[in-house]
Amino acid sequence: MAEVQSTLVTKEGLEKMKAELDHLRSVERAEVAQRLKEAIAMGDLSENSEYDEAKNAQAFLEGRISELEQKIRTAKVIENTSKTRIDVGSTVVIKDLEEGIEEKVKIVGSTESNPFEGLISNESPVGRALVGAKAGDIVEAEAPNGVLKYKVVSIEA
Repeated sequence: MAEVQSTLVTKEGLEKMKAELDHLRSVERAEVAQRLKEAIAMGDLSENSEYDEAKNAQAFLEGRISELEQKIRTAKVIENTSKTRIDVGSTVVIKDLEEGIEEKVKIVGSTESNPFEGLISNESPVGRALVGAKAGDIVEAEAPNGVLKYKVVSIEA
């Protein structure tokens, strides 16, 4: 039997997933069920696009619910307290050595990665380069558009 892969998440990330799952179960399911009911009431299902759309929405919704249930079931909450080495869960200030711009990022599991919100996956090139680094280190990450160089300015737990 294959070993179940754990899902690395922060405490906040786990709470977000639980809230989304609750919303999908309590609100979205009822809405899709109502759409199905209304489409069925229209009669002939063989040429009923509303029915097809509602069935597709239902399949997508149930797939997302199943995915969230699996991620929550296998969640491993990241407890990071080190301020000396970067690990999953670390919040760090890095300086792009080419642009000269400093930014604060948090290293998270791939499930809650969102670069636009400063949440960098530990599996991304930049995340992999940062994990294990210390304040003052210069790291290089291989990106599609070339090598990115960052200096680790500071580490917050």
